[in-house]
Amino acid sequence: MSTPPLFLVESLPPGPSMVLDGPEGRHAATVRRLRPGEELTVSDGEGNVASCVVDAPEGKDALRLTVVSRTFVPAPRPRVIVAQALVKGDRGELAVELATEAGADVIVPWKAARCVVKWEDGPRGEKALARWRNTVREAAKQARRPWVPTVLEPVTTKGLAALMDSSLGLLLEGSAGRRLAEVSLPADGDIVLVVGPEGGISGEEITALSAAGAQAVRLGPSVLRASTAAAVALGAIGALSPRW
Repeated sequence: MSTPPLFLVESLPPGPSMVLDGPEGRHAATVRRLRPGEELTVSDGEGNVASCVVDAPEGKDALRLTVVSRTFVPAPRPRVIVAQALVKGDRGELAVELATEAGADVIVPWKAARCVVKWEDGPRGEKALARWRNTVREAAKQARRPWVPTVLEPVTTKGLAALMDSSLGLLLEGSAGRRLAEVSLPADGDIVLVVGPEGGISGEEITALSAAGAQAVRLGPSVLRASTAAAVALGAIGALSPRW
């Protein structure tokens, strides 16, 4: 039996029933074509979840729901912040989609030195950031995640180094001598997972991030694309820490 679909709302209203309207209601009613008696889950993306059953249509693009139960799902610990270097084309959106499905809690676009694509200040950069945020939201729904990852404003290497304060920084680097499996992961706090661009992380960036406390680690013998490395590393962290 498949898991009931998840729909995201700004906030969950109190009471034994609710109306799912707006874009999510339209998707549920006209795209998913949910009918009375079918189950679905509604969440605010911040851990609050309502298990519901469709009661009846509420106009053309909305559904009235009966709330069966309410729960609060604590956020995973330790928290994983993925610093994802900007990737050319749709691979950047693929990177954040896979990272979201694999469990990233925060995503930080990183303006690494060797990034081919550039997010300039202004409308174009804002549009690119909005695409990442929309991709993360849709991926969280697909993965049935009660917590939607936060996508922060893009940072330079200096800004990324500042994130290492009081965190475990893991710099994915294929030439590193230490494997991720050999790192002692914390039970709480933050892990900052750094994924470089396709051209690799420059020596100056490795020096700066290492000085901020990041440890260079490798996942295994294979070299992964910048768009898939975070998801693979998140799977390893999930298995090696209390997250899973």
